[in-house]
Amino acid sequence: MTLSQAGRMAGRRVLITGGASGIGRATAELFQREGARLALLDRNEATLAGVAATLGAEAIACDIAEAAASEAAVRRAAERMVGLDGVVNAAGVSLWQRFEDTTDADWRRILDINLMGAISICRAALPFLRAAPGRATIVNIASGAGLVPLPRNSAYCVSKAGLVMFTKALALDIAGEGVRVNAVCPGLIDTPMVQTTLANSPDPAAQRATMVARYPMGRMGEASEIASAILFLSCAESSYATGTALAIDGGRTLR
Repeated sequence: MTLSQAGRMAGRRVLITGGASGIGRATAELFQREGARLALLDRNEATLAGVAATLGAEAIACDIAEAAASEAAVRRAAERMVGLDGVVNAAGVSLWQRFEDTTDADWRRILDINLMGAISICRAALPFLRAAPGRATIVNIASGAGLVPLPRNSAYCVSKAGLVMFTKALALDIAGEGVRVNAVCPGLIDTPMVQTTLANSPDPAAQRATMVARYPMGRMGEASEIASAILFLSCAESSYATGTALAIDGGRTLR
């Protein structure tokens, strides 16, 4: 059987946070089709169980805002799969709110999940990834908002900009250890998180039009389009890439 027949992720053991929905779920579905063995982490235990069962994946309920829980979940995933070859940090939350209305508690929540959560997962995963040199990968899902800011979104922008810089700094720190670290920076993607944001706005249709107007391609992206970029950075096709922040954003960061 050739590599193409086996799948680009054949034999790889990958942990995906936020695996129950959105970009995390789309990535899990694509990786499963490409031959990966998966452990999915999510705080939505009921939804996670269904997705994991469908994909034949390990389901580990975890709130990545809690460092100790994250570390225990990574160890459990590595034990169940007898090691780790890759991590995808897709868990995240958004907050569309004016800066002066954003409380300290709001800031802590956004930073604890979007930035510190990914840091905790990477810290716990590194010993296992180092045991798979040359094929080990980390892909952090940042945002185009971490490259070019959005209005009324300060906490989210800061958390994702921090994740981009963390990706680059970690990639540099471990460049000689056989572990590649990259980020994908999505634009406006049609996910449950975005749909919730729209539903909570006073005029969802107007809000959607305003958001889409920022993108030269004139549309939302699909989670599957981001999953394809994550796949590229997780397989041998990107073997010379580390420290990259890949914008898949319909052209918004060009403006």
